Amino acid sequence: MDIEFSGIVLRPMGNFKNSYDYHYQTLKENVDMLKLIQLEFNVNEDVLANDSIDLLCQSGIDFVKNNEKGIDAKRFGELLMSYEIVLNDSVHWVTFHSGYDFGYLLKLLTCQNLPDTQAGFFNLINLYFPIVYDIKHLMKFCNSLHGGLNKLTKLLEVKRVGISHQAGLDSLLTSCTFRKSPNIR
Repeated sequence: MDIEFSGIVLRPMGNFKNSYDYHYQTLKENVDMLKLIQLEFNVNEDVLANDSIDLLCQSGIDFVKNNEKGIDAKRFGELLMSYEIVLNDSVHWVTFHSGYDFGYLLKLLTCQNLPDTQAGFFNLINLYFPIVYDIKHLMKFCNSLHGGLNKLTKLLEVKRVGISHQAGLDSLLTSCTFRKSPNIR
């Protein structure tokens, strides 16, 4: 699973208990404010990080076409629920460093801002996505594996189809990488 979003535009201010709390508050504030690129995002009207949008444009994202032919975000959330893709322990979610991905999906599914605490966030992830394999997290337990998804795919000799920063193609690459690396399952 991979979602494209319009970047990080906010950094929280204040005192935080630890770096995890700071990082969650950064995720929460940005997800609460921004929209998914694939659903109802308008590059001319919505808040965005220019560097992220430039990268996505260079990767072939057609924002005009997304606006004209994109699916309604609430309808997409309804379809995920009605087809039992979420809240289902028979569905296995394979991701790579997926905090923001799950944040945007939770916002979409609940029609609410993210919980105030990281514990509340993880409770919702466990409810909506009971079986998750986050390759980036699992790599911590493999001494020889490190780096980002592209570095890992080169190490494991997984061939990319298409260009990066296309959510569907990145999802396929993540799945192929997971299947090729039995030591992290």
